[in-house]
Amino acid sequence: MSSQPAITVSSLDLQRIERVLRAQSVRHLPGIDALQDELDRANVVEPVDMPPGIVTMNSTVRFCDDATGDRHELTLVYPDGAGAPGTVSILAPTGSALLGLSVGQSIAWQVPGGRKLQLRVLEVVRQPEAEGEYHR
Repeated sequence: MSSQPAITVSSLDLQRIERVLRAQSVRHLPGIDALQDELDRANVVEPVDMPPGIVTMNSTVRFCDDATGDRHELTLVYPDGAGAPGTVSILAPTGSALLGLSVGQSIAWQVPGGRKLQLRVLEVVRQPEAEGEYHR
């Protein structure tokens, strides 16, 4: 993990994600251990201290997969908000990989089936904390 980029997560996001991870229904999902490893190594800050340009929960982010050249714009959501167009769950490999990254950072992320994502954050289009929303 030492080659992975530094990530920053808000204390509120950490608390809520860990609550999701404790649910029996998600313990069997692939990638849960990798997400927990990311949370364990994250720099945790209070929501009011979150720098802009970092992917937090409910942020809309433009990113590319450098392995394929594909570009996307998605909003990172909790599982109960997933499924709507333009969203990605924190429990999905892409969601787990994006959490805590800042503009310009990239991360290699293993997905089920052996494929590897190489995601790079191009822009944080909207970050709730940057707009003074600390409770979402």
